[in-house]
Amino acid sequence: MNVYLDGEFAFGLSRIVAAWLRVGQTLSEDKIRSLQEEETREVAYQRGLHYLSFRPRSEAEVRRKLLEKGFNQPLIEEIIERLKAERWLGDAEFARLWTENRTTFRPRSRRLLRYELRQKGVSEDHIEEALNPLAEESELAYQAGIRYARKLTSLQPDVFRKRLMAFLARRGFSYGTIAPVVRRICSEREIEQPET
Repeated sequence: MNVYLDGEFAFGLSRIVAAWLRVGQTLSEDKIRSLQEEETREVAYQRGLHYLSFRPRSEAEVRRKLLEKGFNQPLIEEIIERLKAERWLGDAEFARLWTENRTTFRPRSRRLLRYELRQKGVSEDHIEEALNPLAEESELAYQAGIRYARKLTSLQPDVFRKRLMAFLARRGFSYGTIAPVVRRICSEREIEQPET
């Protein structure tokens, strides 16, 4: 809503901040300053909510985004606390959702999941809490490998093994985990094993 002072446009306010204003009302300098501060607070909050509307985010990601948008640090911390209090934001829940999503749709190693969560600014405690319920590393590698193996069915056995091993390595698994998983997938698909 547009606010006019003495017949001239002064500033704009969101409806939630301007809801109690009425035409002809007298505003002191302190009240104007208070309205503008409340508007800035509301804009920051709405920006935070908008950023969270696409996918869950870590506290550090929201903090960075609000800082990019030009909000000051004390206001950002206030908005972070408000979002946490309203349960729109929380690193423990974010880490849990992130690991569940990755494990379901793009399986990868615990090491790579840990790295991704660190990049998102999640604390070690929350990372550990999110990684604990995951399957063993070999089972995670098997889940990733079996899904990818479907794409490789038309390849020669040696090319199949090499591509599968390279894929699992890119997903962060160690050779000690990859080798038995590849052997297992090859035997299940009845692909001949190389002679040792």
